[in-house]
Amino acid sequence: MKSKLVSEIFGQRTFVVVLDPGEEAIAALMAFAGQKAIAGASLTAIGAFEKATVGWFDIGSKSYRKIAVDEQCEVLSAIGDIAVDDNGKQSLHIHAVLGLRDGRTRGGHLLEGTVQPTLEVTVLESPAHLRRRKRRDLGIALIDLEA
Repeated sequence: MKSKLVSEIFGQRTFVVVLDPGEEAIAALMAFAGQKAIAGASLTAIGAFEKATVGWFDIGSKSYRKIAVDEQCEVLSAIGDIAVDDNGKQSLHIHAVLGLRDGRTRGGHLLEGTVQPTLEVTVLESPAHLRRRKRRDLGIALIDLEA
């Protein structure tokens, strides 16, 4: 993984992060967010995975139903955010649309993705810190604007 600070204006930093072949996207982006002490940001990404898993959140079971993509796929769109969780650690929430070789797509919450050949990510830090709190009624952590 390589990253570059491309802009810093009024406490708002913008980074470009480029992941290398074989890197696991979620782990690499969590490491980056921790290294840069990012407490609130939005992100977008494009690139490709050799394999990935996305998830569909089942509100009834309060868990993700995994959708495996066991083939090379294009990251047509990935958008998300970085916030701080109840334990003070960085937390990622990314949704992705993955394009398959025949033009079909798979999409959902990005659970994991092995980069091949690259993932290019733009991270736009917000001047205010964001806090993600566990919602026991839903079984998921969501951004709490009052925290």
